[in-house]
Amino acid sequence: MLKGKKIVLGVTGSIAAYKSAHIVRLLIRKGAEVQVVMTPAAKEFITPVTLSPLSGKAVISDFFAANDGLWHSHVDLGLWADLMLIAPATASTLGKMANGIADNMLVTTYLSMKAPVFVAPAMDLDMYRHPSTTRNLELLKSFGNHIIEPASGELASGLEGKGRMEEPERIITMLESFFSAQLDLKDRKVLITAGPTYEKIDPVRFIGNYSSGKMAYALAEACANRGAQVELISGPVSLQTCHPAIHRTDIESAAEMYEACMRYFPTTDVTILCAAVADFSPENPHPSKIKSNKEGLKLALKPTKDIAFNLGNVKKPGQILVGFALETDNEIENAQAKLERKKLDFIVLNSLNDKGAGFKGDTNKIKILEPKGKVLEFPLKNKNKVAEDIVNHLISKL
Repeated sequence: MLKGKKIVLGVTGSIAAYKSAHIVRLLIRKGAEVQVVMTPAAKEFITPVTLSPLSGKAVISDFFAANDGLWHSHVDLGLWADLMLIAPATASTLGKMANGIADNMLVTTYLSMKAPVFVAPAMDLDMYRHPSTTRNLELLKSFGNHIIEPASGELASGLEGKGRMEEPERIITMLESFFSAQLDLKDRKVLITAGPTYEKIDPVRFIGNYSSGKMAYALAEACANRGAQVELISGPVSLQTCHPAIHRTDIESAAEMYEACMRYFPTTDVTILCAAVADFSPENPHPSKIKSNKEGLKLALKPTKDIAFNLGNVKKPGQILVGFALETDNEIENAQAKLERKKLDFIVLNSLNDKGAGFKGDTNKIKILEPKGKVLEFPLKNKNKVAEDIVNHLISKL
């Protein structure tokens, strides 16, 4: 699972830094490409000369190389890596990471990292259980970092207890398990709808809503990262996809989204209806711009085709159909009724009464409802993390 993976290994100033040489060797043996980034203090415990031949790359410690003026871009490292591992991670580095103190190359690289981050703490017993360390670890977990719990045993101080960095072989096994789990949607086809629809009143005006598409696009990336082939049917948004396994079909109206869904749905394993589709459209759109007048304007509206209802009626055994509900009152009751009426496997509920949830923002707060009345509640999170929660629940259904 590590073959071809690009790993940034961060090494900090701990006596356990000698184990980083073994980690590099194991990663290289597994076929990974390794770039070591060290703190200045780490070089007091193990030298770059030791780690560079093992990794096959010059070790990075400073922002630029004084001898040739070469700039080491933390941004480029953050985009290059498939994973960042900080092993060992001292209490000092944990504190800097948790509080955004970017005073060295390693922490700056961490703050720029787009890939998952694993942290293997190493310190003395009392330092590890100090409230500040505990708080920093919990904060880092809340950011989405993966903490590799230290082992118990004899410490450098001579004390016995928890604080020893986990052994390199065990760390490598954890990384392999992580990448293996990331492909749990391999060979699955996932259909996702995104964004708003625009229902034309005339050539320059439309009926629409505030959907930005951010939640659906985060879901598309999360599914693709887990190995799925994703068909994204997107209303008008300003977002772009990143993963090559995402095929995007742009539509504008509810009718166009309905047609695209009916076309792709029969061959999909999973369909996630995240788009905010208009319930009504103008009955007779004007072919030319309607001129303003003081008499007002009356629009005759007709209902659009209910995509979720129609897909629920043609769903085959084994297909998973997921819906979204945005409610302002009687949230649970309304979402549960929609779940049952449209034959969904589960529904994701947003409430506009929850601060930070709903359209436009980068965060969301959701509940997942299942057919038998089970409700799972999740705290306010970044939409990328919300997408992971939804995909994890989806995996349990598959």
